[in-house]
Amino acid sequence: MKKLIVALFAVLVSAALVAAGWYLAQAVPIGTGYVAKYLCSSTFISGRDDKTVFREDVYPVNPLAKIISYRIDLEKKSVTARAFGLFESVSVYREGCGCTLVRDVSREELDKQPIAEPIPRKALLPDLPWPLGDQGNSSPVPPGVDEEKLKRAMENAFAEQGEEKLKKTRAVLVVYDGELIAERYAPGFHRDMPLLGWSMAKSLTNAIVGILVQKGKLKLSDPAPVPEWRHEGDPRRHITLDQLMRMSSGLRFGEAYEPLQDVTNMLYGSADYAAYAASKPLEAQPGAQWSYSSGTANIIARIVRQSLEKEYANYYQFIREEFFDRIGMTSAILEADPSGTFVGSSYAFATPRDWARFGLLFLQDGVWGGERLLPEGWVAYTTTPASRAPKGEYGALFWLNAGSEQNPQNRKWPAISPDAYSAQGYQYQRIIIIPSKKLVLVRFGATSGHDVWNTETFISEVLAAFP
Repeated sequence: MKKLIVALFAVLVSAALVAAGWYLAQAVPIGTGYVAKYLCSSTFISGRDDKTVFREDVYPVNPLAKIISYRIDLEKKSVTARAFGLFESVSVYREGCGCTLVRDVSREELDKQPIAEPIPRKALLPDLPWPLGDQGNSSPVPPGVDEEKLKRAMENAFAEQGEEKLKKTRAVLVVYDGELIAERYAPGFHRDMPLLGWSMAKSLTNAIVGILVQKGKLKLSDPAPVPEWRHEGDPRRHITLDQLMRMSSGLRFGEAYEPLQDVTNMLYGSADYAAYAASKPLEAQPGAQWSYSSGTANIIARIVRQSLEKEYANYYQFIREEFFDRIGMTSAILEADPSGTFVGSSYAFATPRDWARFGLLFLQDGVWGGERLLPEGWVAYTTTPASRAPKGEYGALFWLNAGSEQNPQNRKWPAISPDAYSAQGYQYQRIIIIPSKKLVLVRFGATSGHDVWNTETFISEVLAAFP
């Protein structure tokens, strides 16, 4: 009996070791990929100190960070992250499209991609006020705005309640009736520093699709042109572009941000993010359910790329000339996956002022400088809730505050008017648009705890300053 018990114990230990080894073999490359990619972007795009970034941004959210070391090569503009001497991830910076993980492709092949070539950017006029130029916020504040209450709201957005759970707010901007009236940055951050919007990239993707619809290059009602779904009998071939925009494709995709989940495997272990997402089977009929999915956004990004590459060798040229430069969003960078498709789900950088310009474009119904960039009715389409979103909380790649059809008070921010909508990113990156108040609010931070930052409270405190 003792021998049997010992043998069983040995088997259990061996099985546990095998399982642990398998988990580490799958999870550690995701962890090193996150470190390499994040440090590459923050170093070569934002210009931040790598040690500070690792301590304040990476370590609190990456459970594998304690076993990972990294090396930055300033000459080659790359970051290498290693663990146990067995696992290594490399991310490289290219001026035209930011940082990309080297996965199933060489650095030389990445450098040959047309998007690696920088495109000239339209310069802002320094003597004009924001948003047309580069001057600062208006002073004094417009009539009717309570300057003391606004100042207090800005201070509260940065105030920490202790040393354990930190807001880590980095930037807050308030735009009222087309004017930048309040702006503040944390130490080490400034108005000219491009910051990562995470999933706010999805809302940028919405605008790019809108421009293509305006120009007759895409139709929302058409079946999505996805190569993997073209085979006769494939039920996915009936998924429309509109269903993708509304996260109602029916595709199975796990959005949990932890090792061995679809979203992390896609972003840190895949070479073609759209192909990864497009390979997923249906778990529901197209249009029958709403399910938030970063994979869906990257399928849309590849549709954009394939549409534009029919006319542009470097499809980033269209995005720059027809979108970013038109609204003065000159700092914007869309980072690409190894296949050369911009990461429409997650990787977009811009200065907070440029993110505010993006919000203002939607506040102005897609019109900029008297010219219509987005189709007539595009903002109304964007802010119409997806039919299966239970609280009316999602439209077309934007989050809404509409409430459920049965109970309009059952919404994300009950104290805020239902016309509010927002671009949202991980760790509480926010662009909040409130048409009825003529407001655009921008917030950037590195908030890890869900009980530390309250967006509804922030909005309410700002609104208290307005008539």
